Formats: sequence, C-alpha cells, structure tokens
Amino acid sequence: MSAQTSKPTACLALADGTIFYGRGFGATGETVAELCFNTAMTGYQEIMTDPSYAGQIVTFTFPHIGNVGVNADDDETAQPVAAGMVVKWDPTVPSNWRAPEDLLTWLQKRGRICIGGLDTRRLTRAIRQQGAPHVALAHNPDGKFDIEAMVAKARAWSGLVGLDLARDVTCAQSYRWDEMRWAWPEGYTRQNAPVHKVVAIDYGAKRNILRCLASAGCDVTVLPASATAEDVLALNPDGVFLSNGPGDPAATGQYAVPMIREVLQADLPVFGICLGHQMLALALGAQTIKMNHGHHGANHPVKDHETGKVEITAMNHGFAVDSQTLPAGVIETHSSLFDGSNCGIRMQDRPVFSVQHHPEASPGPQDSFYLFERFAASMAARKTACSALTL
Repeated sequence: MSAQTSKPTACLALADGTIFYGRGFGATGETVAELCFNTAMTGYQEIMTDPSYAGQIVTFTFPHIGNVGVNADDDETAQPVAAGMVVKWDPTVPSNWRAPEDLLTWLQKRGRICIGGLDTRRLTRAIRQQGAPHVALAHNPDGKFDIEAMVAKARAWSGLVGLDLARDVTCAQSYRWDEMRWAWPEGYTRQNAPVHKVVAIDYGAKRNILRCLASAGCDVTVLPASATAEDVLALNPDGVFLSNGPGDPAATGQYAVPMIREVLQADLPVFGICLGHQMLALALGAQTIKMNHGHHGANHPVKDHETGKVEITAMNHGFAVDSQTLPAGVIETHSSLFDGSNCGIRMQDRPVFSVQHHPEASPGPQDSFYLFERFAASMAARKTACSALTL
C-alpha cells in the first residue's frame, strides 16, 4: 500500500493463510477461485474474456494494464469469464483511438472483482514454487474483511480437478459463424465464398479461433459441448473442430470422448485446440494430468518435432496431455521448450491432429496461423480422394 492510502480496500487470501492487501477496483464483493499468472504484455481484454479462464483469477505480471482501454471488437466472448484480476499498478487512463471505454468501468459493469497495488513478482514466485493456489478475493470500499472466513473459503474450495466447466461456458444452442480475422483498414469482414463445411464443438470457443476458421475458407456451424456424434454427422461436415475451454479435461471427457470416438469412425479430418486437444487425446486413449502452475502467456516457445522449427506461442492451460500415455499410432508433434510438456499430437495415418497452444494469437504471436491452413488442406485432400473414388 502507498503512503497516501489510509487503508486497503481489497484483500487476497491464499489457502495457506498468506494475506495480500491492496486497492480494490471493478465490482465489490467476494469470489473464490484458483490463482494463476499470465506473462503476456498485451491483450488483457482478450485474456479476461477467454472462456478457458473460468474458475480462475489472473495475476498480470505486466504492469501497464488498462493503458489501451477496452473495445467491443476485442472481446473473445460476450462477457468476461475470468473471476478476477490482480495487478501491480492500478489500471491507467486509456490512450488509444480504438477505446470507447476505460478498463475500470468495463470491469465494474461486468461484475469482476479486482485488486491493485500488490507485489505481483512475489505472488508469481509463490505460484511457481508452490503451485496454483486456491484463493478468496474480496473488494470492500469500507476496508473491512473477515480474514479467517476468507482463508476458510479458500481452503474449502474444491478446485478445478474433477470440475467440468465447459457446460458453463458453452453456447446454449447452435449457430453459424462467418466473420473473418480483423484486417486494416476494413476491420472484420464476412466469409462470402466458403469451400469447407466445418462443425465446431464449443467447449468455450474464443471468437478469434472461429474467425481464423472462417478466414481459412470454412463455413462454420458451432454446436454446444453436449452435442452428440449424431448431431455432428447430421450436418454432413467436411471436418470437425474441437475448441478450447476450461476445467478438468477428464470431467468434460465423460460426455465429449464418446462423441469424438464416434466422429473418428466417420474418417473426417479433426482439429483440436487447448481443451479440444486434450479431448482428442483422451478419445485416442491417452491421459491428462494437472500441472503445477500451468502455462499462461504469449511468449511460450514450442518445438515442432516434424519440421524442427520453434514457434513462439500463446498458451492458457492448467492441465496437459501425458505424452507417456500416447497409444501406438499417435505421434507427439509439438512440445514445450520450457518444461517439455506435450503441446501437439496427430494420428499417424489420418488427418487428425491437435495442439495445446492457441494459434489464433489473441493475444499473442502469429507463428501458428498455418495450423488453420493445414486443417483446410486436409479437408480439401479428403474431398479430392472421395471424388477420385467415385469416378
């Protein structure tokens, strides 16, 4: 707390009893969640609206949060999904021609509880060393906090293991998507000449992932996470996409894995990202594990084992595919150069592949855009092969 501040207006209580005091902003109230940190230097709005952050409070290691304000174009879903925000400095006044609103107002309107003025380096070190903690975060302008109760709530929270959050963030009903990636000076444009029909399963899909599919020539129909194989195949797709999402993949897999296995029997190209990658791995017979503190940032180096190239990628996941459990016929294609964890797989003899990182780059680098083109190429190749068989 600064010398000018008479008392804290927000409190972060960790399950081990560690207490951080700071300045509250956004909504007032209290929330309980898992605490993670994100190292991205841009894209705080995309991060807060990424459905993969359901059940998590995000500590931003970059101090200049709020400097470009917020705008409707950068939302990855209709409302913020991350439970709260932790920052070093209070969000600054925006300075950007695209910003019709400031971050503080935006967070308050959307009910997100936030705290500023914390030593985020100390907090990040604690997360790295001890694992992602369960925490209670409270914002009270009166500065009154029941610390014992907050610590008890943090300790009592069940955590993300065994928790299916895809049902909470998925769409309520199916819809079509044709908006393509943002480009100067037009902004977002529509895909008017699609060549591939794609069914996207929404486990918490980010809008820019859908835009990347549209930009790759896809006519996208989005289905809820609970969609059955019958629902998918009834649309006669050229390929199936499995989206990102939050929670424990083993829990979501209870209903997603049987659907994916049936779809695989139809011999369609399949592409998965993040939770979709984990769902595909489970469907193929592999297992997933909870990570110590996960990967959250826009500067993660990933090696493509098949080309030898290194890509700088965006990541957001607290679970990972256990590469030691990959069955015969499934190849590990990518791995993290930070810790060696699995970041990609493919079937050896079929156009079925997935990656752990976020190639849509919202926020983050654009090194992995090619994966959407690879998916489109696999659908084109299948069409050519099917046409040849009918001649």
